[in-house]
Amino acid sequence: MRKAVFPGSFDPFTLGHLDIVTRALPLFDEIVIAIGINADKKYMFSLEERKRFIEETFQDSPKIKVETYHGLTAAFCNEIGAKFILRGIRNTTDYNFEQSIAQTNYAIANVESIFLVSSPKVANISSTIVRDIMRYDGDYSPLVPKAVKK
Repeated sequence: MRKAVFPGSFDPFTLGHLDIVTRALPLFDEIVIAIGINADKKYMFSLEERKRFIEETFQDSPKIKVETYHGLTAAFCNEIGAKFILRGIRNTTDYNFEQSIAQTNYAIANVESIFLVSSPKVANISSTIVRDIMRYDGDYSPLVPKAVKK
């Protein structure tokens, strides 16, 4: 079984995330959207809300599972038997950041990273931008799935 982990904080889950997962579905038998837990980070949405947003978004997709985890992503992959980490790349800055992490994950856990380049229509979207728009009561609805808009 080809299982991939798509890790992130997903605060909130955006159309950019949705783009990567949807386009990766034909490549894998199962994709685990893994919400990392970092006690030092301040989140806009609770863990339960973030998990619900994603579960509702993919409620009709049996190949998608949503999990939470602590610690290293590569260790989580080994724990659940996933051989791949799925990452979206919006630009060269993302690639430069992700490259070292991917090389380290392979070195310490023999987990391959698969990069998908974001579709042009969503490449400008980041959770940080969405949170800023939300904080100032702007219209964020074109940037997130329906479950986040509620």
